[in-house]
Amino acid sequence: MKKTFSILTVLLTLLACQSPSQDTKSPRDKDLPNFVIVFTDDQGYEDLGCYGSPDILTPNIDAMADEGLRFTNFYVSQPVCSASRSSLLTGCYANRMGIHGAYSPYVKKGLNPDEVTIAEVLKPLGYATSIYGKWHLGSEPELLPTRQGFDEYFGIPYSNDMWPHHPWQGTVFDFPVLPLVENETVIDTLDDQSMITTWYTERAVTFIKKNKANPFFLYLPHSMPHVPLFVSDKFKGKSDRGLYGDVISEIDWSVGEILKTLKEEGLDDNTIVIFTSDNGPWLSYGGHSGEAHPLREGKGTALEGGVRVPCIMRWPGKIQAGRETALPAMTIDLLPTICEITGAALPDRLIDGRSMLDLILDNAEYQAHHEAYYFYYHQNELQGILSGDGRWKLYFPHKYRSLNGRVGTDDGLPIDYDQNEIGLELFDLEQDISETRDVSKQYPEVVDALQLLAEKARSSMGDALTGRVGNENRPVGQL
Repeated sequence: MKKTFSILTVLLTLLACQSPSQDTKSPRDKDLPNFVIVFTDDQGYEDLGCYGSPDILTPNIDAMADEGLRFTNFYVSQPVCSASRSSLLTGCYANRMGIHGAYSPYVKKGLNPDEVTIAEVLKPLGYATSIYGKWHLGSEPELLPTRQGFDEYFGIPYSNDMWPHHPWQGTVFDFPVLPLVENETVIDTLDDQSMITTWYTERAVTFIKKNKANPFFLYLPHSMPHVPLFVSDKFKGKSDRGLYGDVISEIDWSVGEILKTLKEEGLDDNTIVIFTSDNGPWLSYGGHSGEAHPLREGKGTALEGGVRVPCIMRWPGKIQAGRETALPAMTIDLLPTICEITGAALPDRLIDGRSMLDLILDNAEYQAHHEAYYFYYHQNELQGILSGDGRWKLYFPHKYRSLNGRVGTDDGLPIDYDQNEIGLELFDLEQDISETRDVSKQYPEVVDALQLLAEKARSSMGDALTGRVGNENRPVGQL
């Protein structure tokens, strides 16, 4: 049954906003800031000018980095769509909530309505909330975002390749068309997705203008650059990187439209804009995929190319302009950070994220806000762990997919992966960002320390690789 916020909860929340301890932490005393999260799909670590792309121009996103904070070590909890999205919205490791992989359409599974999203922690404070884009946390009306704290929804409820028109290794999905949903109603079906980025952007701009007098949370999870790639005529053939570059250029335009609207409406200084991606690039699609260089592998692996993603945060007057940080953070940290900024009450359940506000604001007293980051994949396999300072990455023995140096084609069709195996291997990411040298023998004390931390995760969330069952997991949403 869907939870509700009691009057007592609201009163406690308001008191928390007014308490001296909260005021000393919050960078804003009076006006609640707006939040915009732009979340791209399958975009690689290198696929922006400010992250070193040699052939994709992203002037708006680059300007956002010049005016804000660029993370070089920012992570998602899992290298796949549904799991990654659930973590961003709830502050929890996806496997804690029973979410694994990427859901096919209409399987009657998704984010449990009892989980608490960013939208839901902000609603009691009077925030208007919206999502325009890809949801992928349940296709049925009972599992759509309007049941998770969002006032408005417009977009595709799952990945844009989940339709019979896309020749994805012979897969034919049960649902015969790609639905375009508004709130909880299918308003159209898509045979051509070329306007989808434009439509999302137009909705986002309208929402900002409509709610300029109120605090708002805008979540913009783009369907692109997930295959099949589509772009509007205004960007077709404009990039030196072919169709994939065209698609990224249109996303860059979208970010520019949002930033321009915030400035025109006088909201710029009072809005936090966050740009990041849900996982690394889908490398088997060759020219239709992104690049994770200099990271190893891509989407579908717990290696760095699968879970380290670009992230830029902009908040004029609060976040120092032109700053970069190599200190790590993860999407699970967004919800508790937003709670600290606004004084919103944290969810009434165990979450894994921790506020990174001191990191964002470059406070001198900042200390690593996690002792470790955990990387699960497949059906609850703990495949890797990262030290809280971001230096050491330890992998546990598991299989992973790889092209082993082969390059995909440029026809929109994937090539097959090989199955590789990795043992108990340790990498020093400060010295070896590409993970080429196992240093486990040289640093046995680091291996032992990370092994002990991994045991905490296994006890709490389980681990299929070692046959462990967690004691703090919660059920997936199931109709």
